[in-house]
Amino acid sequence: LQSFICMAIVSVIWVVFGFSLAFGEDIGGIIGNPSTFMFMNGVLDGKPWSLAPTVPLAVFAFFQLKFAIITPALVTGAFSERVRFTSYILFICLFFIFIYAPLAHMTWHPSGLLFKLGVLDFAGGTVVHMSAGVAALASAIYLRKRSEQEMKPARITYVLLGTGLLWFGWFGFNGGSAMGANNLAAIALATTAVASGAAAFAWIIFDALRGKKPSAMGTSIGAVVGLVAITPAAGFVSLPHALVIGVVASLISNLMVEWRTRTSIDDTLDVFPCHGVGGLVGMILTGVFASPGINSAVADKGLFFGETKLFTTHVLVALAVLVGVFIMSMIILKITDLVTPLRVSEEEEAEGLDVSQLGETL
Repeated sequence: LQSFICMAIVSVIWVVFGFSLAFGEDIGGIIGNPSTFMFMNGVLDGKPWSLAPTVPLAVFAFFQLKFAIITPALVTGAFSERVRFTSYILFICLFFIFIYAPLAHMTWHPSGLLFKLGVLDFAGGTVVHMSAGVAALASAIYLRKRSEQEMKPARITYVLLGTGLLWFGWFGFNGGSAMGANNLAAIALATTAVASGAAAFAWIIFDALRGKKPSAMGTSIGAVVGLVAITPAAGFVSLPHALVIGVVASLISNLMVEWRTRTSIDDTLDVFPCHGVGGLVGMILTGVFASPGINSAVADKGLFFGETKLFTTHVLVALAVLVGVFIMSMIILKITDLVTPLRVSEEEEAEGLDVSQLGETL
């Protein structure tokens, strides 16, 4: 329900003023004017977005809505079984307004601060995964551990089913970010397939080398990490480089998951090690492997091709995003907590949030 309610709430915000915040008339390179497309005024019959000239503006607007929905939904995995449902709703609203919308505007709007710096993010590695991953880390730290640490999947078959649906949908996210049925969309689809496959395989091979059994969970996690990592690079890198991105991200995230288990950070579904770190690795490696031969929008070649500007920019911006999102997330969590307490009581946690928050059982 935490994921479903994101569709409901963010869809409403998006129509009223959210699309305008992300893609409206620029204000200082940071945010869009909330009145530009308020209540979708001028969207249904408006001229196409400048960077998507062959796609109707309404199609672009509601394609972008799905990125806005999934980002706060990703954060939920970090604070599972700890947050009041009503408090979570307020968190969604504040997260969208103060973290997602500004980051989307800065990265994807032609007048955005990060866009002008030359930052490349094809389909949301920075905007979606790094922001959600860092917010997840902040949430896990702020809310502290659950009373009951162990949480096993209800059914592994459901994990595989969910991974399959996600994997399939990701081709739409990455391929669709080409904004047309064209060669760039084909490249994005191909790099997405290669990176996710390589990451899934690398995850279980790395587990085996460390004496662990290959598992459905490991394969699923590895595939998702590969999808996350290739997202910023999908339309900017070659297939061999996509292979490298998938493997590198998988190994680093695997190590980060192992590190997280030895800390007091209770990130229940390892959102930060997988999405936050995966997005970070993908962003940095985009700065390594991006090539104008793949996409003419690449103004500066990646580090692999002997140029340093893009790589340096990506590293510095990545650090700025990590710090900025973490601080803003902590502020949002504190504000939410002051308005309506975030953490459920020990009794409610023991009873389970399905029952204590929603009055429902499986």
